[in-house]
Formats: sequence, structure tokens, C-alpha cells
Amino acid sequence: MGDGMLMIRRFLGLAMIALLAGCAADKDLDEPFEPLGAFRLGHNIVVADTARLVPPSRRATEEEWETAIKKAIDRRFSRFEGDQLYHIAISVDGYSIAVPGVPVVLSPKSVMIISATVWDDAAGGKINEEPKQITVLERLSGETVVGSGLTQSKAEQIENLADNAARLVEKWMRTNPDWFAPKDPADPVATASSKSWRQR
Repeated sequence: MGDGMLMIRRFLGLAMIALLAGCAADKDLDEPFEPLGAFRLGHNIVVADTARLVPPSRRATEEEWETAIKKAIDRRFSRFEGDQLYHIAISVDGYSIAVPGVPVVLSPKSVMIISATVWDDAAGGKINEEPKQITVLERLSGETVVGSGLTQSKAEQIENLADNAARLVEKWMRTNPDWFAPKDPADPVATASSKSWRQR
């Protein structure tokens, strides 16, 4: 079985799981939250130049993905006011945006796969050497339960996925609290100037 067919089957299977998802992905932004250690957002990097469309799907441009995800990451992670800078880099690997005109019984769901990497500014390098791949499903709402392709514009679908991507990135980062522990000022790494992490 080819890679394309495997990805399609994976997307279709995951789309069915979306029915179990909760409400709007950014609803929790209005609620009290716990700090993420000493985390403060530095660079917010998103690339989508190699994103693979898995049909049936609306087509989204590189700029549409990058703009939406950067906005979602900034909105979510700018809440944290720690005193240590960290950078978040995200690559959009593939996506399928539910199309209109499909019978409601199929209720297709939108899905996206991203790879995330966190960089420690003081150390000048990646924290997770291997990118974390995350499958992002659209969040269930009154508009998406019958298929977002029938009820939402492409821009709304992309925003839904972007917001949920940012939420899942935070969830993943919170499973690694040691990454964001306050550094000892006496540690040479903590006081060293940032290296050119973009070149890595």
C-alpha cells in the first residue's frame, strides 16, 4: 500500500475520533491558568511549504496556514510571563479540510498533522532533538457536528485547526515541566548569550 493511501486511511480513521472532541479549542484562554515554569515566548516560527494535501480537501495556501497558526500560538503562549525565553517551531506536514457538498451521513471532519520543536534560547539549541508529531482534529461544535465543510468557510476551518494545534502543543509541553524549570543563575549555560539557533 502506497504512502498516500496509508495517510488517507489514517486521516479517515482519525476524523471519526473527532466526534469525541470537546468544545472550541481556545475557550480555555479565558480561564485561569498555571504558569508554564519559567517559559516566555520568543520566536514563533511556522512553515507549511511542504504540507501535503490529502483529498478530499479544500486547498489552503502556505500563507494561510502560517498566518493562522502563528496567530494561535501567539495568542496562547503570550500569556506566560516567565523570565526565560523559548522558541516554538512548527511544520505543517499534511492536512485534509472537510469539503462542502458531501452527504451529512458522511460528516467529514478536518484534520492536520504538525511537527513541533521547542528551542531553549539560553542554551542555543533544541530541547527535543526529534520533532514531536501531533495529529490535530477539529473541535466538535454545533457547526462541525454535521461536517464543517457544510457549515464553515475554509478560513473558519483553518482557524479551528490552528487553535486546536496551539492547545495540543501546550498540552504536550506541559508533560515535560523540567524543560521550563528556572535555571540556576550560576550555571554558565543560563548566563550565556544565545547562539544562532536558526542555523541548526
